[in-house]
Amino acid sequence: MQTRILGRTGRQVSVIGLGTWQLGADWGDVDEADALAVLDAAAEAEVTFFDTADVYGDGRSESLIGRWLRENPDADVTVATKMGRRVDQIPSNYVEANFRAWLDRSRRNLGVDTIDLVQLHCPPTPVYSTDAVFDSLDALVEEGVIANYGVSVETTAEALTAIARPNVASVQLILNAFRLKPLDEVLPAAAAAGVGIIARVPLASGLLSGRYTLDTQFAPDDHRTYNRHGESFDVGETFSGVDYPTGVRAAQEFSKLAAAAAPDASTAQVALAWIARHPAVSTVIPGARNPDQARANAEAGSLVLPGAFDFEVGELYDREFRAAVGSKW
Repeated sequence: MQTRILGRTGRQVSVIGLGTWQLGADWGDVDEADALAVLDAAAEAEVTFFDTADVYGDGRSESLIGRWLRENPDADVTVATKMGRRVDQIPSNYVEANFRAWLDRSRRNLGVDTIDLVQLHCPPTPVYSTDAVFDSLDALVEEGVIANYGVSVETTAEALTAIARPNVASVQLILNAFRLKPLDEVLPAAAAAGVGIIARVPLASGLLSGRYTLDTQFAPDDHRTYNRHGESFDVGETFSGVDYPTGVRAAQEFSKLAAAAAPDASTAQVALAWIARHPAVSTVIPGARNPDQARANAEAGSLVLPGAFDFEVGELYDREFRAAVGSKW
């Protein structure tokens, strides 16, 4: 497993991390024993970065990680959580009193005194330009409530605004073979500033596993059913905002390219390794519903792809997605 420095945190983390949205909710049911087994398998595969949020299962994901940390006190794992989505999404809710309440809850869930990294969870755009927000976060670092802070964003413009902040340690954004816009400006700016990049939705909600067809059905409580058109939150979070039939067709083509580039790897592993090959990316955070998925994802952290694969990914994106999503997010 390769490791990278997570931006201004100075922490070494595995280039393949673990996203734990699915351990809370919104991807169908995952029982507690299975969730803990996923965390075990990831750690055994040298994953050292877990990403969660206070809204994943209304704290269930955090609490499961907290239990795992108690049962594995010697584990060298950086845990990042997020805050801000438990209230109406208006800038006036992003104030220090709320930060303290949210973080106290997350610290209880995680069973820690100091949170390794907290991220503003895709807040309203004006929040990124509000000095008082970042003054409050600086104060919480000084008090030891949090060790570092970063942001999770929907748009490249939000990412660039955050990167300009002197104490923002990391930026989390959507980056995958179907969402290439961050490569143009955000990754170079982050690298120049020493800000870490956390790549989320790396498999485009599973499309880039190459396993889905037009007939694939998802559970009613899976966001790939109930948010396919942005009914509940930003549609860019579900299938990276691409039209599902187009995504299925493009994923089949991507699978062929992946098989040629790395015959012994799965399509999903190639998709993850392609993101990790960008040196400005600190860690990639695929989810996993079972231990086998967690182990397979981790194996992508040592996969080397031929240089020509970059061109092939870019050509596929230009043909299938640039016109539809290139100006968004």
